[in-house]
Amino acid sequence: MTTLKNQITEVLKATMRAKEMNKLTVIRGLQAAIKQIEVDERVELDDSQVLAVIEKQIKQRKESVKAFEGAGRDDLASKEQAEIEVLSQFLPEAMTEEELDSLIEQTIAAQGATSMKDMGKVMNSLRPIIAGRADPAQVSAKIKAKLG
Repeated sequence: MTTLKNQITEVLKATMRAKEMNKLTVIRGLQAAIKQIEVDERVELDDSQVLAVIEKQIKQRKESVKAFEGAGRDDLASKEQAEIEVLSQFLPEAMTEEELDSLIEQTIAAQGATSMKDMGKVMNSLRPIIAGRADPAQVSAKIKAKLG
């Protein structure tokens, strides 16, 4: 079974051969971020930890897109958007709204959650399942709506 890190390396090699410099820069940056954490913490990252790094990089770029659009810099916003697309290829397939709603309902029932006080419990048990497959802010909003 190939790990997510191996997948990233394979895509990096293919991108180098194709001489796609913009894409190459993004993937190298991702690899550097992964390597930095591994060196700092003296650990070998598994797929879920690599996913967290990818999600963090996507989140940073989404914030940059908002800032650039607010400043009227559409050229920079579109560059960041293209980088988001490059990084998104490593995420697992996104959950549909129906899957997500069903999962939230099941988790609320399993946790016996009845009020907003239980939100943390529900969110914590969902976090590993939704990693890379759904936006945590969106999930949080759905939980609030159901518990609120």
